[in-house]
This record gives sequence, C-alpha cells and structure tokens, in this order.
Amino acid sequence: MTSNNFRMDDFLAGWVGGASSVVVGHPLDTVKTRLQAGKGYKNMMDCIVSIYRKETARGFFKGMSFPLATITAYNSLVFGFFSNAQRLISKRRYGDERHPANLSDVAAASMLTGLVSVSLGAPVDLVKIRLQMQTHAAVLPESFQLAGGVSHNMAGVRSLHMSNNGGGGGGGGSLYRGPLHCIGSIVQREGLQGLYRGGGAMILRDVPGYALYFVPYAVFCDLLKPDAATAPHPFAIWLAGGLAGSISWVTATPTDVVKSRLQADAHLHRKYNGVLHCILHSYKTEGAQVFFRGASVNAIRGFPMSATMFLGYELSLQFFQSF
Repeated sequence: MTSNNFRMDDFLAGWVGGASSVVVGHPLDTVKTRLQAGKGYKNMMDCIVSIYRKETARGFFKGMSFPLATITAYNSLVFGFFSNAQRLISKRRYGDERHPANLSDVAAASMLTGLVSVSLGAPVDLVKIRLQMQTHAAVLPESFQLAGGVSHNMAGVRSLHMSNNGGGGGGGGSLYRGPLHCIGSIVQREGLQGLYRGGGAMILRDVPGYALYFVPYAVFCDLLKPDAATAPHPFAIWLAGGLAGSISWVTATPTDVVKSRLQADAHLHRKYNGVLHCILHSYKTEGAQVFFRGASVNAIRGFPMSATMFLGYELSLQFFQSF
C-alpha cells in the first residue's frame, strides 16, 4: 500500500478510527453545540435532560448521518496527511523516512494537518451543526434568545414551516430534510462560500488544536511503553488517545465556541459579520465566560471519542500493514 514515500494504509486506518469515534462522541457533540451556539440551558445536565424530554434519545444523534458518511474522507485526510507529512519531514531532515520523529517534527506535521483539514472539515461541521441546531430552534418558546441576547419571534420560524412542538426531532417541522437538502439550501442562499462559513475560526482552532492532539498522544504513548523498542499496548494507546483528546478539546474550546456560533448563525438570520465581530459581540453581551461554554462537555466527550479514534486507527493500521 505504498508508492515511493506515500502510503495509503494510514488513510484507510483513519477511516476506521474516525467512523467509530463519531458513533461514540456524537451525542455529547450535540450537547456541546447546543450549549455553545444557543442560550437557554443552565448547564450540561440541564441541556441533556431538555434534549431527551423534548426530542427523545434520537435528539442526541441529530445530524450524525452526515459526519458518519463523510468521515471516510475527513478522518482519512487527517490521519493520512499527518502520517505522510511526518514521514516527509523525517526524510527531509534526517534522510530516512523511518527515522523517529521528535516532538518538533510531530508538531509541524500536526499544524500542517490542521490547516489542510479545514478544506473538508468546515463544510462537514457546518452541515452537522445546522442539522443539530434546527430541532433546537423548533422546540423553544417564543421568548427564546439566541446566544448574544438577540430575541427572535417564533412567527418568523413558523414561516419557514418549522414546528414549535419538538416533533420528536424531525419530520415536517424541520427546516432541512437531511444533509443533502441542507447543502443545497446553503449553496442556493449563500453560494459555495456559504459552506465555509466559520472556516477562519476553524483554522484558529485546528492548527494549534491538532498540535495539542498528536503531540500529547506521542508523549503519553512513550511514557506508557515498557521500553523504547516495544510497541505500546492497546490499553496504552486507548489511554494516551483519550488524554490527548481531552487536552486538545479543552484548550480549543474558545475558538470552538466562535466557530460553532458562526456556523449556526445563518440558521435563523445572519448576526455576525466575521470572526472578530463574533468574538467582540459575544464578549460584550455575555462576558469572557462565554468562550468556555461547553468546556466540560469537550473534556468529557474528548476522552472516549479520541481514545476510540486512536485505538481504531492503530489496530487497523497494524491489520493493513500485515498484508
């Protein structure tokens, strides 16, 4: 599965790890999005209870079909690009792609991965968030305020044929009938550039975020190995991946809040003019604490999601390389 220095097995293993992590992490991802992009929940548990009461368990999986379907491309891109970039850096610096990468090499490959991943990750996240948020708007009372304190009369929502009774999380009360309809609606109203709304905030999140994802993973794996020549045990991979995920997601929360708000913004009407305007408006109306909204959810969901991701990736990679 190689061609010169380029390897495809990393892309295939990334697909397996990514798909499994979506199933594990999506329910809490929905909670995180509701907390960050909306206003009306007291805390994480209040959000969870509210979603379950109004939308049943299906509400936690709102918008999952699209990231699950596109995870083949996105996580293959992330892990495939990262691994190949790391090998290329080793070849350029040391003359051998198999030379062990130091932490600066891992950080460089990680940051390049974060930059490249936005090309596919921004549209995927945008559609996921729009689908996650549409049921949220449908079940809110008429006095509901979006994040930032801007009130919306629900009559405007009803004019878009949305229901205010919850509808169990879908059906005729939804603005978008599904991922493809959501994409078509965004492109029709906003053009192709509409699919990249929040892309700038995503770059600010993912370039340092992936460095704080892959570097801690490499450090923890080395610490948990019995010796330098031994491959890490599956449990060590699982633990290292989980810890790295929690660190990365918690530190990325401020920029993740901005990204989520920008991407959810056009659900009812445009409120933010860009990244800086979103930051200033959010700070003025809700204070600095707003940028840490959802941090506890990120810390909790980051562990099982990333633990599953790295374990699935490493075990799949071993399997593909055995042929």
